[in-house]
Amino acid sequence: MATATATTDERAMAELQREHGPALLSFLQGLTYGDQQRAEDLLQETFVKAWQHPEAFDAPYESMRPWLFTVGRRLAIDARRSRMARPTEIGDGVLAATADPADITESAVAALDVRAAVGSLSPEHRAVLVQIYFHGLSVNEAARALGIPPGTVKSRSHYALRALARGLPGYSRARRPVRH
Repeated sequence: MATATATTDERAMAELQREHGPALLSFLQGLTYGDQQRAEDLLQETFVKAWQHPEAFDAPYESMRPWLFTVGRRLAIDARRSRMARPTEIGDGVLAATADPADITESAVAALDVRAAVGSLSPEHRAVLVQIYFHGLSVNEAARALGIPPGTVKSRSHYALRALARGLPGYSRARRPVRH
């Protein structure tokens, strides 16, 4: 009986790889839809399992091939399940299309767009946004500063923001679900 630390000897492993390696690699390429790198990784893992389990060499069957193919197939299934459980990775194309935060050109263009959009608002709407967003006042503080009721500040800021959303190029706001 083999112990947990026993491994297959080098000569037996070399013979196993010579005799069954090419056929096993071809089988694994089929399971990985022709992905050579994944098939080679699975082949290596399969031979590592054979190396770790010398007791498989003492089995009653004539060839190790069925055992190797079963181990390889199970490893391929496990690898596929593992990949399916992870979120998909994004490519470099997404990163190339994303603005660089260190690039001041993007922020300068955005500032010009915001300035033009705010300038297109009515004076009343502009005054409310300046008080709330640029001076950082609360609705009540803006109402006192402008001499208008808080409800008017709320409605003017709402309509001003809607006008800005229409006037800013590339602006998109996620829609909130409607609650009944």
